[in-house]
Amino acid sequence: MFARLRASATAAYVLPLLLFTLLGAVAGLFRVENSELPWHVRAPEHWVYPLQTVICALVLVWFRQHYTFRPWRGLGLAFVLGVVGIAVWVAPSLLRESLVQHGHEPAGWWKWLGLAERTEGFDPMIARDSTLWFCVVVGLRFARMVLVVPFVEELFWRGFLMRFLVTEDGQFERVPFGTHRWKVFWIVTLAVMLIHNPEDYAAAFVWGALVYLVAVRTKSLGACVLMHAVGNLALGLYVMKTQQWGFW
Repeated sequence: MFARLRASATAAYVLPLLLFTLLGAVAGLFRVENSELPWHVRAPEHWVYPLQTVICALVLVWFRQHYTFRPWRGLGLAFVLGVVGIAVWVAPSLLRESLVQHGHEPAGWWKWLGLAERTEGFDPMIARDSTLWFCVVVGLRFARMVLVVPFVEELFWRGFLMRFLVTEDGQFERVPFGTHRWKVFWIVTLAVMLIHNPEDYAAAFVWGALVYLVAVRTKSLGACVLMHAVGNLALGLYVMKTQQWGFW
């Protein structure tokens, strides 16, 4: 059974993201809202996410025979658009902060443009009493978003779905990477947008469009992974500096 699973190209591209999503939901099963309880009980994501990171990394290694990231071209474009994409992502929050400081009351429709408060989220400061565990939590959080997330997401969205939607027989691996169809652009980009929170819809749409552009322009899955990794690294550094934990 495992040999057949490992030989499946579809499983190699789809299963890592599916597993990543299911493991991410585990934290909600263990969370207890009680400030007197230990941090690992109040915020189970601080041990679920590291476990999720390790398991998904091992799955990626297990399926590695199916992945082709070459040709390694367009890396400069990928780097630049990774930074630009994250700048677009955090800009509404900066605008909100400026508007509030100038006396404007937040309106309900603000969140649909990303003008939302981002204080609630994965807060590593909950483990600050233990320097060692704080470093482990932060280190694995960055490993998750910079090393694992770019692979599991780009393998599925660009490596699998972009090509699968072009086929008639489901043999997506026969479709050249970066094949462009407007129908595919809209389906994939809107799907990427909808898996995010409403306050991230506008930014996620722009981000998805930019990664699609990199895929079509470079014909390189590696460039898409690099763009995602650069963007997530920039976002992680921004979050650690501003403590707007809702962004990650």
